[in-house]
Amino acid sequence: MKVQVHSIHFDADIKLIDFIQKKLDKLDTFYNRLVDGEVFLRLNNEGIENKTVEIKLRVPGSMLFATEKARSFEAATDMATDAIRMQLNKFKTKIKNGRA
Repeated sequence: MKVQVHSIHFDADIKLIDFIQKKLDKLDTFYNRLVDGEVFLRLNNEGIENKTVEIKLRVPGSMLFATEKARSFEAATDMATDAIRMQLNKFKTKIKNGRA
């Protein structure tokens, strides 16, 4: 799956981008018709949990979205991909029941 990573007002390290790509590639095991994805990385100035990850994932006929904040981009990515995984499971259930 093709994933675009956008880091807002900073340059993301290649290790971080590879980590995000691997996490999102694992979502193919839950639903193999993923079209593409976009990830937005933001640094906030307030609080300890100042790293925000937003994931937009396109599937045929729908768009899934998750946003999470954490102390690190990796932790926020883990939480956001878990949220997307749950949305994918609900989406698959809707398709199987013919409601999507």
